[in-house]
Amino acid sequence: MPFSHHSHSGQFCQHATGMLEEIIQEAIKKKFIVYGLSEHCPRYRIEDLYPEESHLQPLDLSKTFEEFVKEARRLQEKYKSQITLLVGLESETITSSSTSEVLDLIEKYSLDYVVGSVHHVYETPIDFDLEMFEIALSKSSSNKQRIENNPEENLFAEYFDSQYQMLQNIKPIIVGHFDVIRIYRPNFIFSDLIWKKVERNIDYVVNYGGLFEINSAGFKVGLPDAYPQRDILQLILKKGGKCTISDDSHGVLRVAMHYDRLYNYLKEMNINVLYYLDYNIEDNIEHKKVIVKEMKNVLDHPFWDQFNSS
Repeated sequence: MPFSHHSHSGQFCQHATGMLEEIIQEAIKKKFIVYGLSEHCPRYRIEDLYPEESHLQPLDLSKTFEEFVKEARRLQEKYKSQITLLVGLESETITSSSTSEVLDLIEKYSLDYVVGSVHHVYETPIDFDLEMFEIALSKSSSNKQRIENNPEENLFAEYFDSQYQMLQNIKPIIVGHFDVIRIYRPNFIFSDLIWKKVERNIDYVVNYGGLFEINSAGFKVGLPDAYPQRDILQLILKKGGKCTISDDSHGVLRVAMHYDRLYNYLKEMNINVLYYLDYNIEDNIEHKKVIVKEMKNVLDHPFWDQFNSS
């Protein structure tokens, strides 16, 4: 589909590559009509910096985010005749203060939208690399256990509880990579306990009108499906959840990455209606608000032709 709501650039993210303008130019080349710029929000404690950020201080991340918003708005204006660019952020859920930090950023910079994601459990990254995932897993063993001698069960339970807290506190219009916790445990079998938490979270998003992101980066990390995996996606669809798509780009070469496989995934799941964010054209130009729009017959859209040469 000609949209994505989730992207990063090497200009403002240490684990991405390329300049933000280059990524936008590639999105235009790939015939996107809407592209979301959703840089990671700052982390405010030195212990939350990633190894790649060891030369930085938390204040540097705040300055970088401010520079991101300024540049994103400049490019939004520059390319407005060619593509609709939305300026937002991807949330963090690390400590009890994370919610207020995200909400403050939204207000301070008048951001268009939020991608609500969880990247940490027990204040430890769970999708950065396997080593950190294992550290989070070890903390799961030492913390108060829900299921005795089952650290994976506890880690997954804590992840979905953290996600639920984030959903309640922020109500993000886009729910990012719903089951990213599976990244290093793709074959983990959900117990009834985990499924109850998953269902609770899905119900909450459906009730407030959020969009579930089908994120093609799942293919990049070797999962059989895009995020969310099809067992969860089936439940989302059964409950009437509204879906959108994103490439979660971290560089020029990742713009629309695996959208060929994403097309096949949508087809296999019988998804022919998607939702996306766009500005309400009826609003005053200086006070434009983002609304949810529906696109039908998505599998027949000519956008896919560039990926499906057959």
